[in-house]
Amino acid sequence: MMARHESLRTMFPAREGIPRQLVVDVDDADCGWQISDARGWSTTRLGNAVETLVGHRFDLATEIPLRAMLFRVSDDEHLLVAVVHHIAADGWSLTPLVRDLGEAYASRSAGCAPDWAPLPVQYVDYTLWQRAQFGELQDPHSLIAGQLRYWEHALAGMPEQLELPTDRPYPLVADFRGASVAVDWPAELQQRVRAVAGAHNATSFMVVQAALAVLLAKVSASSDVAVGFPIAGRRDPALDDVVGFFVNTLVLRVDLGGDPTMAELLARVRQRSLAAYEHQDVPFEVLVERLNPAAASRTIRWCRSCWPGRTPTQRS
Repeated sequence: MMARHESLRTMFPAREGIPRQLVVDVDDADCGWQISDARGWSTTRLGNAVETLVGHRFDLATEIPLRAMLFRVSDDEHLLVAVVHHIAADGWSLTPLVRDLGEAYASRSAGCAPDWAPLPVQYVDYTLWQRAQFGELQDPHSLIAGQLRYWEHALAGMPEQLELPTDRPYPLVADFRGASVAVDWPAELQQRVRAVAGAHNATSFMVVQAALAVLLAKVSASSDVAVGFPIAGRRDPALDDVVGFFVNTLVLRVDLGGDPTMAELLARVRQRSLAAYEHQDVPFEVLVERLNPAAASRTIRWCRSCWPGRTPTQRS
């Protein structure tokens, strides 16, 4: 697996304060592999051992972004736990990872090595192509500089932050602590969302974005709302089976001024969303640094709400 996917054996040592990618040779890649005899362990003890592994803090300058351990629960039952740092894999990556692992297990069980089809590219190849294709931000004639100009215009004058009625003040430095609240999303509701989208030449994702913008506008008493949303960042099908972090966050600025009808609002969201997709290659961190530098070291004030949606695991 590590031989097949270079991102799983890439370290990020810093030279003069700037991290660089360093792909480690397969023979030197150490994922901390262990086989632990967990026969006779209680469920609590096994769970604690798994939690310890899952909570591993990576030193990306000296460690590859993968840790793995096999627990022998009984003579015919084993538990494999693998932890991958987010810098090396996004949600999309889980599909090729699990598939390749299953093929490797089946092949090894049959006494042979896995016969995977070669990957067309590796993650490092993509980064080099991206730099060559889009150029440097400092070059005003480059594609990436042109995309940045779009965002500077689209987000100009946006309120520094969306004032939400929270039960406590925001910390000066984001600590990312929070809680999860489950929300039921019945099939009937999704069917209605899909019907509205179809009637207005939009997508279900755009309909939900519009609904979220209306909610945020009501609770914040603002007609200028920003919603973040992730995008897979895999425009080329050659990247489908590559393990790596391709995701970028885009900002959808929604204007609810003038008391628009539902159709008018959805048209605005659709227009902004399509434009955002066309200019999706500027890293979100660059936007924060260029448009709101004071927030870069603390918290991103003007994009505190995000609709994650669901990243498809394969192309239709």
